[in-house]
Amino acid sequence: MRYVALLRGVNVGGNAKVEMARLKVCLERLRLTSVATYINSGNVVFETRATARARLIGKIERAIEGEFGFRVPLVLRTLDELARVTKSVPRTWVTDQRMRSDVMFLWPDADSRSVLRQVQVQPQLEDLKYIPGALVWRIDRADAGKSKVRTVIGSDLYKQLTIRNINTVRKLKELLRAL
Repeated sequence: MRYVALLRGVNVGGNAKVEMARLKVCLERLRLTSVATYINSGNVVFETRATARARLIGKIERAIEGEFGFRVPLVLRTLDELARVTKSVPRTWVTDQRMRSDVMFLWPDADSRSVLRQVQVQPQLEDLKYIPGALVWRIDRADAGKSKVRTVIGSDLYKQLTIRNINTVRKLKELLRAL
């Protein structure tokens, strides 16, 4: 099975520093194969024969905590799951100088269409859509300061998600496909 591990909150603002080369070796010690990291924000693609996702997550989280000395929660996504997200997002939604498009990957306990009720939006300025396993948000950069989505920060929901921009998600899908 091919997965991407999306680590939450690493290498942000100088906190929870996780060196990607060391992370790669840590996961290879778990007998994960074709391990590769992508950028410095905690994205790791790999292959494994393991099929029990929750057990695999626990195993990886324990290994990271043992290696780095702090707990790092994560979610796993398959190629099919990333493809479902990228297929559901218009190609015109990008992260660049004029637009911001983020994917909020949800932990299983938060993964429900009802999660949309927990996120405030201003429909005239921003888009928010639910795709199983994720919320996708888009706004023009000129309006980003007016967004209500930022109110998620510090909420209970915020502790049950990890965010990547859509460009990164598209690249991770391609990396998984190439394994």
